[in-house]
Amino acid sequence: MEEKKTHIDVARVCELAHFDICAEEMTEFQAQLDNILAYVNKLDELNLDGIEPTMYGQPVVNSFREDVVTPSLPREDVLRNAPDSANDEIKVPKIVE
Repeated sequence: MEEKKTHIDVARVCELAHFDICAEEMTEFQAQLDNILAYVNKLDELNLDGIEPTMYGQPVVNSFREDVVTPSLPREDVLRNAPDSANDEIKVPKIVE
């Protein structure tokens, strides 16, 4: 059985992350984190007999569909609404140099 975590040292986490916070914030965050851990550990009190572990609250089914060609907008209409076009293609700003 897994050991339950009852405390995470905010000061140590900040040190590992090279993140500086003042003592007042550290005290506040420590209290909040301790409350969260206490709540998570309280979930162990629930009776979960007969409940299968799952990642989703509802059944998940494949949403794949057959790839079918369907009519779309005429090229001229698309290009007419594009901010900029050239050679029957939509021009977009360069994002990688």
